[in-house]
Amino acid sequence: MSLNPLDLRSALEFALDATWQAGRITLGYFQTGVVAERKGDNTPVTIADREAEKCLRDLIGRYYPDCGIIGEEYGEQPGTNGLTWIIDPIDGTKSFVHGVPIYGCLLALAQDGKTQVGVAHFPALNETLYASRGGGCYRNGRRASVSGVNRLKDAALLSSEVTGYGARQPAFAALVGSTDIQRTWGDAYGYFLVATGRAEIMLDPYMAVWDCAPFGVIMEEAGGTFTDWNGTATIYGGNAIGTNGVLFDEVMAIVQKKNE
Repeated sequence: MSLNPLDLRSALEFALDATWQAGRITLGYFQTGVVAERKGDNTPVTIADREAEKCLRDLIGRYYPDCGIIGEEYGEQPGTNGLTWIIDPIDGTKSFVHGVPIYGCLLALAQDGKTQVGVAHFPALNETLYASRGGGCYRNGRRASVSGVNRLKDAALLSSEVTGYGARQPAFAALVGSTDIQRTWGDAYGYFLVATGRAEIMLDPYMAVWDCAPFGVIMEEAGGTFTDWNGTATIYGGNAIGTNGVLFDEVMAIVQKKNE
């Protein structure tokens, strides 16, 4: 199936409505003392995660029955038309459980491994960031773009983690030492800040496809970059670096030097 601009617009409108509906479900549990369970990989999951993903799967099944689905909580469902919806019902479950409002509901449509439509909805903030391939990036209806900061020493560096980088820990330390400020405004919220010009670099030492699928198109349409730590533009790299584009080469030079 080939996606034309009308298809992309329709898919984007669907994704915006679907994430809003799923987000409303999460808000019903937010700051209520909801108990988190631990999955096999020791990451937390709540009833809100599960119910929000069920909502998204039901909507996709109703309006896009031929599409495949990949979701964090309920796995992969193959499709027949070459298109796949990728779901993270709550990106930042740890924030959610602690009552911190920077968690996001993520939904993306991918074709041939490349994101065509991406939505990152932050229910507790009433913020939505979204993009379609060739259609630009928007935040709550207004065009969004990365910053023009062109010196690493002036950049804001964000990360979901400060440890766990393994062999890349020296690269992380070098980037910390080369930038102006460093904060752990992580998960989807970090990429949201870079895409809207309020930070310049976002790092993740490990990343599942559902954690990052919307940002494959959001970051590019905002004028930035979204790659793995090898500099490859992919949502399947298992790790991620988002930049404002201007600083990409300088960031990658440090990463590659420290990884030698």
